[in-house]
Amino acid sequence: MQVMKWSVIALAVAAGTSQMAVASSQSESNGFIEDSSFNIFNRVLYMNRDFKNGASNGASTSANPAGYREETGLGIRLLYESGFTQGTVGVGFDAHSLSSIKLDSGRGRYGTGQFAQTDDGRGDDTQTEVGGAVKLRISDTVLKYGSQFTASPVFSTDDSRILPEVTTGTYLVSNEIEGLELSAGRFTAMSSQTGTSRDDINGKGEAGLKYANIVGASYSFTDDLSAAFHASDVEDYWKKYYGNVNYNLSLAEEQALNFDFNVYKTDYDKTYTNTVSDEDNTIWSLAVAYSLGAHTFTLAHQRSSGDRGYEYGVDGGGTVWLANSVQYSDFNGKDERSWQARYDLNMAEYGVPGLSFMTRYIYGDNIDVAGFAEEGKEHEFNFETKYVVQDGAAKDLSFRLRSAIWRANSAYNSVNGSDNNDLRLIVEYPLSVL
Repeated sequence: MQVMKWSVIALAVAAGTSQMAVASSQSESNGFIEDSSFNIFNRVLYMNRDFKNGASNGASTSANPAGYREETGLGIRLLYESGFTQGTVGVGFDAHSLSSIKLDSGRGRYGTGQFAQTDDGRGDDTQTEVGGAVKLRISDTVLKYGSQFTASPVFSTDDSRILPEVTTGTYLVSNEIEGLELSAGRFTAMSSQTGTSRDDINGKGEAGLKYANIVGASYSFTDDLSAAFHASDVEDYWKKYYGNVNYNLSLAEEQALNFDFNVYKTDYDKTYTNTVSDEDNTIWSLAVAYSLGAHTFTLAHQRSSGDRGYEYGVDGGGTVWLANSVQYSDFNGKDERSWQARYDLNMAEYGVPGLSFMTRYIYGDNIDVAGFAEEGKEHEFNFETKYVVQDGAAKDLSFRLRSAIWRANSAYNSVNGSDNNDLRLIVEYPLSVL
């Protein structure tokens, strides 16, 4: 699934840090109350997955399953961030309340990942989760402990439904040197997008997250060249290493080339794989984007190798920062090779600011599927359009339509679900109260 790597919450994680300037962030603090903010973020999501093989494919986990999942929900997020007290060491506090309201669902249509499930197979009418974190700042370094949202390539909370995942732990982010960001963290729990308990995400029916230790560094060599390295150790699951290089090459006026390379190396724990020997995976992607005024043309290639495919989830549903991780599929099967062609159009250049379009096609093959002599194959077509209100009382109100058509051959359908069409309408309205 394509995760929303950009979100209001993800940006809030780094709000207390910035690149080193003449004065540090802490020396410019105005105070706990003076620098505080309170935001309300509303999201309505209509989602329909139409599985093409009928009810027998188990499309819904509820009673009387239909051949599709169809639900609508409203997510309301109250986000408070205090400033930092003045002095050498600044102290602050962040708090959140996450509430979901079921607008439409049913026992036969349940299962889009928006609501928890009741005993009779329906989606919960309402759910609420609250949490908070204390934070300390020295100069341009922030230490936060408690419930929070993360956006690390090796530990990233998912925000692809009406509410995000939430993790519990300690996270340190330092920007003392201009252009260099260092991070480290230890997390001991992860709650899902439909759960209110502290730790309800697990893998293969096992216990949830015991702990995940992460470190990372990113550096901007110039305005056009940056690189990053991150690593994680998730107890009883895996060790991951991630690298990224991004380069932007300016050409003629309003023309540029962008090169984005991402790679993961995962060493799986024997406890997780239930195997005698070690297993691993390496997956990488390279995307090249050519921008010409309002138009952007992208080509991408992604390749997976090793003993198994790339896996994630207990370390956050957003931990898949790869070019071919799109709306439905991640193209991350064992030995899979995939190619993408994409086109973006920004209508601001044509007098309609706030309106944009995107379409892409991804094809994957060479997938090693256990029990099948035939190689697995899949392909996906996506179309998106989005409009953001630019001014007036409804400023920043946005409407986004996402459509995916995913198909696979019989070998890959056997392990990765059934052919389906995925349609989502997303309405978002952020409100700044303070």
